[in-house]
Parts: sequence; structure tokens; C-alpha cells
Amino acid sequence: MIRVASVPSGHVYVRHLSPPDEDDGVRRLADPRPCGAPSDQSRWWPPVMLDPGWVGQNHRSFDVFHLHFGFDAQTPAGLRELTSTLRAHAKPLIYTVHDLRNPHHRDPSAHDAHLDVLVPAADELITLTPGAAEVIDRRWGRTAEVVSHPHVVGPDEAGVARAGRDEFVVGVHVKSLRANMNCRPVIETLARTVAALPAAVLRVDVHSEVLDPASAHHHPELVTWLFDARDRGALRLRVHDFFTDEQLWAYLRDEIDVSVLPYRFGTHSGWLEACHDLGTVVVAPSCGFYVQQRPCLEYRHDDTGLDTDSLADAVRTAYRRRPQWRASVTARRAERRQVAAAHRDLYERALA
Repeated sequence: MIRVASVPSGHVYVRHLSPPDEDDGVRRLADPRPCGAPSDQSRWWPPVMLDPGWVGQNHRSFDVFHLHFGFDAQTPAGLRELTSTLRAHAKPLIYTVHDLRNPHHRDPSAHDAHLDVLVPAADELITLTPGAAEVIDRRWGRTAEVVSHPHVVGPDEAGVARAGRDEFVVGVHVKSLRANMNCRPVIETLARTVAALPAAVLRVDVHSEVLDPASAHHHPELVTWLFDARDRGALRLRVHDFFTDEQLWAYLRDEIDVSVLPYRFGTHSGWLEACHDLGTVVVAPSCGFYVQQRPCLEYRHDDTGLDTDSLADAVRTAYRRRPQWRASVTARRAERRQVAAAHRDLYERALA
């Protein structure tokens, strides 16, 4: 049995690193609950295992330390102390590089400083796409093993047929306006494009906190513009609290045909993987490595700006071709076994 201190272990990505129907001899420790944390899906935040003191007190309970994400609030010095403590107790550090650019940070310097500690210090590196591996090699001279992102949606939901409808619905979910979102120019382009397509509509979703003056995510200018666009009939606007998983799967599978990612920077996407599970066509930006994850349509969008023509072309292509890009439950189960085996092999290599 290989015991893994996984940061975190309760996140859906990490839960799906185990094979779906067998014991692979890997046991990931449960996330220690932070003081005062609610008993919900955020119970692992902030990760207790990132405290060097936790490692010092609990090093006999695990064999390998595997970091995924959750270190945003750490200082580079704190991460250096963590890696030094792991070395002092002869515990290999595995780091999966999910994000080369943190989607929550407008300024990349803080995340870059974290990467400059973690990537050189890791005994083994994993990432999700060949493009990300190339960047890791170029920036740090390190080799990262490329292992696919496992499924996000469970097999019961992933196997449900998509709802039929007469309309072609292009969706943009701006959530709570993460730093990497460039919403208004994308939505304006989509509104013009969709208006010219028969029986097509644009749906925009936004979280309630964006409308709340007391929220840190309040954005009155965008809210005013969205409601005005709704009143002009340019789009359908839905304001709601965070979707539960079941509500999100229903939205992606039954309520929209295309999901446009309005990102100007980023690396990989779990949202894209959920769309692949449910058969929702993704229109993804050229920044990051989204198009290397799963089949999708691409438009040019990064820190230098948005190419509106390429976005319009991608949406028109989705409208004309209606691509059927959906993973089968059987294929996803087989892939998950491969992902689990790759992780088991890497842990064994780190411990050799």
C-alpha cells in the first residue's frame, strides 16, 4: 500500500485518480479539515497539509506527498520550508502542474514565484498536456509526465442523453468574474454573431454575488450592461447562486449546445472536461492548452487581445457542423484506469 498525502484529496480531479472499480494499492489520506471550515466541498481549503508543522508531526503516516493546488495563499518562503521539511523526512514530492498561469491572478508574478520553488524541488512532475510539458522543459529544464485529465462527471450523469430542442443555444457562464475573464467583448461579439443565425440564442449566466454591492465580486458596470442587453433582446440572462454539481450537469447537457470560455489567460480546464463528458461543444481561447485537452473549436484570445472574427467563425462553425464530441462512459472508465496506473507507477518510481 502506498500512502499519499494529497493536497487536496477531496477534489473531484483527485478522487478520479483512483481506478473506478478496483483497489490499485494507493490510499490518499483524507483532507484534514481546517479550523472553522464548513462541512461542504470546500472543507480542504486552506490545505492543512501545506503547513511544515503538519508534515513534521505526520510524516510517519504517508509515503509520498502529492501537491495539486491550493497553495495560492502560501509565500515562496513557506513553500521552501515545506519542501525542506519533506526532504528532511525523506518524503518524495510529486507536483502536478495544473496551472502555469493562475486564472485568479491578474499579475502572474506571485504564481511564477510559487512555480520557481515547486517545479525545481519536485522529485516527479506531472502535467495534463504536451504543450504544458514543453513550457516546463523550456522554463525549468524539467521533464513532466503527461497524464490526461480524468472524467469529471460521474457515469450515471454522463450516460444521460442530451435534451432535444428547436433552438441552438450558445452559452457563456461568467461565474463570479475570475481575473482571467474578458467578458464584455466576448459577449458583444457573440450577441452580434448569434443574432444572424436562425433559431439561435445567446444565454449568459452570472453568479448572484456579482450583483451584490457587499460582495468583493460586485461589478456594477457589467451588470448594468448585461441587463440592458437582456432588455434589448440581445441575450437571455440568468442570475443565480453557484450551481450544485447536478445543476451544472443539467445546464451543460440540457440547456446549452455550446459553451464559450471567455478566458484571456489560463492553462487547463475542468469545465472543458465536464463538457466533454456531457457532449457540449466548447469554444476555447488560444491561450493555454485547452485545445490539447479535448476536441473543441478555438478562437484567438490572450493577454494581447481578442480576435472577434475568429470567435464569430468558431460559433458559426459549431452552428453549421453540430460536432458530436462526447466521451463514452466506457472510454472514460478505461482512461481512468490508465490515469490511475500512471500515478501508481510514478509513485513507485519516486520511492525507489
